[in-house]
Amino acid sequence: MSADAVQLWSFVTAGFLIIVGLYAIILMDNMVKKIIGMMLIGDGVNLVLITEGFRPGAIVPIISEKLYDLGVNGLYQEFASEASNSLPYALVLTNIVIGASTLAVLLGISIKLYQRYHTLSVNEIFKEDSE
Repeated sequence: MSADAVQLWSFVTAGFLIIVGLYAIILMDNMVKKIIGMMLIGDGVNLVLITEGFRPGAIVPIISEKLYDLGVNGLYQEFASEASNSLPYALVLTNIVIGASTLAVLLGISIKLYQRYHTLSVNEIFKEDSE
């Protein structure tokens, strides 16, 4: 499979994850299913970022002292044109950490809601609150 096809299918998969996540958030009644939908959206965004940073045949963007010293001869510019972009990968790592902490907080809140209302149905929780 070519690199362009892999990139295309990665974007399609990311779109599918985001659509399924939106479906879960909007139409599901269970709190845990809504939380899973939020995590699916986050994973879809991560996949978009990783796919956007992918360049077929690119090299890892690590510059050694030797490469930097030879940069005046045009080698550094050639290296920079062949290296992949590392910013999307850094953003994805940050997003994974934020997503894990958000997941922990949301699950903690859902546990407290279950202890108080004895259900995870959003409709039941709002119905009991309005009474």
